Amino acid sequence: MTVKVSVVIAVYNPGKYVEDCINGLLRQSLSPAEFEVWFVDDGSTDETPARLDRLAAEHSHIHVIHQESSGWSGRPRNTGIAAAKGEYVMFADHDDWLGDEALERMYDYGTANDADVVVGKMAGIGRPVPQELFRVNRPRATVANAPLIDSLTPHKMFRRAFLNEHGMRFKEGRRRLEDHVFVAEAYLRAKSVAVLSDYLCYYHITRDDGSNAGFQRFDPVGYFGNLREALDVVEELTEPGPLRDKLFSRWLRVEMVERLRGQRLLKLPEDYAEELYREIRGVITERFGPGVFDRVGPTQRIVAGLVAADLYQDVRELARWEAGIRPTGTLTSLAWEQGVLTVGFDAELEVDGAPMTFRREGDRDLLGLPLSEKARGALAGQGITLDAPVGKSDVDLVVRHRDDATQYYLPVDCRPDRVDAGDGSFRQRITARALLDPETAAAGKPLRKGIWDLHLRVKSCGWSKETRLGAVRGEDVEAGRLPALTGEPRRLVLPYWTDGPGNLSLDVDQHTGKLEREAAALVDPAGAEADGSTVRLPLPLHLAARSAADADSGDPVRLRFERKNVGKYPADAVADGRTVTATLPLDKLTGMRWAVRIGVPSAARGEARWTRLPVDVVVDAGGGARVIDRHTPPAGKKPDPEQPARPRPLWRRAAGRLKRAVSQKKS
Repeated sequence: MTVKVSVVIAVYNPGKYVEDCINGLLRQSLSPAEFEVWFVDDGSTDETPARLDRLAAEHSHIHVIHQESSGWSGRPRNTGIAAAKGEYVMFADHDDWLGDEALERMYDYGTANDADVVVGKMAGIGRPVPQELFRVNRPRATVANAPLIDSLTPHKMFRRAFLNEHGMRFKEGRRRLEDHVFVAEAYLRAKSVAVLSDYLCYYHITRDDGSNAGFQRFDPVGYFGNLREALDVVEELTEPGPLRDKLFSRWLRVEMVERLRGQRLLKLPEDYAEELYREIRGVITERFGPGVFDRVGPTQRIVAGLVAADLYQDVRELARWEAGIRPTGTLTSLAWEQGVLTVGFDAELEVDGAPMTFRREGDRDLLGLPLSEKARGALAGQGITLDAPVGKSDVDLVVRHRDDATQYYLPVDCRPDRVDAGDGSFRQRITARALLDPETAAAGKPLRKGIWDLHLRVKSCGWSKETRLGAVRGEDVEAGRLPALTGEPRRLVLPYWTDGPGNLSLDVDQHTGKLEREAAALVDPAGAEADGSTVRLPLPLHLAARSAADADSGDPVRLRFERKNVGKYPADAVADGRTVTATLPLDKLTGMRWAVRIGVPSAARGEARWTRLPVDVVVDAGGGARVIDRHTPPAGKKPDPEQPARPRPLWRRAAGRLKRAVSQKKS
């Protein structure tokens, strides 16, 4: 069988982190005959060489090459390319891991679109990854029609014939930006680049010891000398004009301007920060003109202009001001309708705890930045204004899986509003509404089981700030925080407030026991009643509409009456709106008090999960039934004094987290 994919992994002293990488490879949906793995050990001095040799001995499709340390990632990758036999070559890092179906999906997507390069969706766990690139699938992406240039790490799939045709290799020498040189050249030479965004292919993680490549302090002289090589590739393969300016703006924005903003600059030692600034200024003044400046956001353009004018102290003062910028969000409404959760919210930026304000002069909206008169004059001399494009401000709301950082954008309608702040100034508040359909939110597919957190991202005037949503909320929001049964087969989606901050999250398919602790606990026993042999109870959840094809599949919930050491007796239930009705099996219940549980479907379990309701049913000797609060003491017994709930011991909480982590690994 032809090898479809060769995975090349440069390895140097990964320690325990290589295990996640290995496990991800062993879980691939491609058969071992369809892919191969080449670990290139670049002179590791820990236990890794022996670990990889044992692995290769156990799996015929896994190979190890040992070589003397080269001190950089490019040479091991070159070694792996030379050994690879697959139609495509996939690069990975030894401390990251692949999704279980990543190789198969990327290969199929690449061959279906005749792609020279396949870019799979990445999740950053403690590390930044491109956001805009992975909003949608892009089967025919180019640097002109898609933000490909935002992703210059080599964790992609390259057609081996394409690499051979152009003689492409990672550049020789001790480089920090050899990845940029290689990937930029691949983008510009490729006939077709395919971006797969509806499956999470690659997990990009931060090591606990902070030793990932790119996290350590680097030599500014060498770093920006190498950056010029990436710019040389762009100049070689593009004509002067808008496209080249657009590509250059990526390095100006990410590698230069953003290093000189906020805490990222302020936390550096002063002498190192000045050296970094000098090297950045050298590249800006040598290589970038007004066309490149015009391709970045307004505030980024201002920083670039200050650097070009050599106003370092103004750069630092602006960084101190920007370090105080925080996003805020207020949850204004929450409601289910036909299985879709509508989330209403307001968003705004603050500076040092006060709303950010903008100045109004004539028909112009201006940024209120702390700039000296000299700085303002220097910017004006470069044609850089302080205009604030507040009309383009918007927000994103994403759902992000807590375990692996998989995230999806929700459809959002937003409206930027002006709020008068006096003295000719105004604030900007963005009013928005997002729709969360649990059955389509994952790029058209259902959200999988687990905890999904909601993250709000505010974008305005070159700032992009992220925060959680829900800790600040309106008085009427709580009433709409109902769990809902959605989809076929049915499963529960429970909005809840996180412990401590009180942010909004979703428990999908009863990943936790929060249904009983929160939703069911809110049921008012006074709304329950018994009439003869029938009991009618408030339903602690929202029922999404069923399709016509599933209308005859029966009601999705059941009731059960149980008493310790006596028995458990189910009853057929009928859900109607916000109530559930069942006929009591009186022949089993007469003369006793019974706890009531509701059986809620779970798609993952394949059977109902039973949850205690806050009511009991009492059936007297004559068969008469009544519903009471479960906390009502038996007749003749005084109620126990209320005791505050005891928190679970620390060891039990730790054991629970460990159990969930192991379960996630196995799944």
